[in-house]
Amino acid sequence: MFGQGLLKGLEITWGRLFGKKHTVNYPYKRIEMFPRFHGRFQLDVDKCIACGLCVNACPNKVIEMEREKVGKKQFLTKYVMRIEYCLFCGLCVESCNRDALRFTNVIDMNQYRRKWVRLTLVDRPAPEAEETPEEAPAKAAKAEAAAGKAPDKEG
Repeated sequence: MFGQGLLKGLEITWGRLFGKKHTVNYPYKRIEMFPRFHGRFQLDVDKCIACGLCVNACPNKVIEMEREKVGKKQFLTKYVMRIEYCLFCGLCVESCNRDALRFTNVIDMNQYRRKWVRLTLVDRPAPEAEETPEEAPAKAAKAEAAAGKAPDKEG
């Protein structure tokens, strides 16, 4: 029958309007959030491979990522989210193929100043490149040659 959806919706609305109100004394008592709630972002830096899929998936270009190549690996040096423009749509979380980026149940993200709203998840320098045992003698020879000394050759 036509209009059953409308009647069911009005029944729920009128029931909530005249039913018992549920008030929570917020700062002192907290309600339990649903597991799929989109709250504050959390980045597991050890899992992140700095691929940039989350940056490309964001429709508002909220995520700013900087990375450096150390040896053969990419290393994440800076990861900043401009939360004031975020839609909390979850496309960045869904696109992460290593499950490094996820939502938490934290809802307290209010700030007094607009410049404090940016969420800096990572801000660190890239590590020094590790040298292999084969590269160590060659690097020492280059350093001595640069200093004006000839490398000692035994043999």
